[in-house]
Amino acid sequence: MNLSVKIAGVEFKNPVTVASGTFGSGAEYDDFVDLSKLGAVTTKGVANVPWPGNPTPRIAETYGGMMNAVGLQNPGIDVLCNRDIPFLHQYDTKIIVNVCGKSEADYVEVVERLAHEDVDLLEINVSCPNVKEGGIAFGQNPKALEQITKAVKSKAKQPVVMKLSPNVTDIAEMAKAAEAAGADALSLINTLTGMKIDINRRSFAIANKTGGLSGPAIKPVAVRMVYQTVNAVKIPVIGMGGIMNYQDAIEFMMAGATMISVGTANFHNPYTTVEIIDGMKKFMKEKGIGDINEIIGCVK
Repeated sequence: MNLSVKIAGVEFKNPVTVASGTFGSGAEYDDFVDLSKLGAVTTKGVANVPWPGNPTPRIAETYGGMMNAVGLQNPGIDVLCNRDIPFLHQYDTKIIVNVCGKSEADYVEVVERLAHEDVDLLEINVSCPNVKEGGIAFGQNPKALEQITKAVKSKAKQPVVMKLSPNVTDIAEMAKAAEAAGADALSLINTLTGMKIDINRRSFAIANKTGGLSGPAIKPVAVRMVYQTVNAVKIPVIGMGGIMNYQDAIEFMMAGATMISVGTANFHNPYTTVEIIDGMKKFMKEKGIGDINEIIGCVK
């Protein structure tokens, strides 16, 4: 039974990783999950300097999911290189580093710092607000997405995965823009923009007013966008958005995802990733599937 998949020439022992920001950089889940069982660990977003994040409260539970406006709080690239990457090298798993920034120069600086680090893929979070363009996210304008992808690719030593925002009119247009600019793979979806109001306090549940909605409530949107993207481009896709169990993971792969990322489910059940891997094996055995690649994109 083969669970291994390939993305941009990198082979993963299985198609399961974690969504950036939901797993720290691995150490937080070390007591629950044998990280060597995962196809890859995707780190929390890292910037060129430490980011404090947004004011609190910045997390709220919603029907079928949660909202967050953590604001990509992170200790910066120095800590990632000196602490987190060496920690992950203790385990037999691939390393995907998620990169964030507020300007093109920010992204490029981080990517250049990672050029000499032993990591396998770079995932570029283009849902960050572009401070020089009035705060619109890099991933909401095809021209801005193309420009940031080109800038990152020109300096990157590892394959580049562009993480697409779902808060756009046409996800296929964005996917094509990233592909045209040289992206090696795509990951989607990032969170949907949402809002929650506390009717007793007559105030916003999150200090930022809006937040990113994640969890099972967004899964049908995510599956649809992954399917559209896979059928619009030739590069591989990592699918995510509300995956809670192996059935959800298989659904994303049948829609065309080569790998899947588990996010919000990690908060609900820290064992989710390993349970999904075990469930995939069970599913394959029951259905007589010898190679997981047989099901990728099997639903047309």
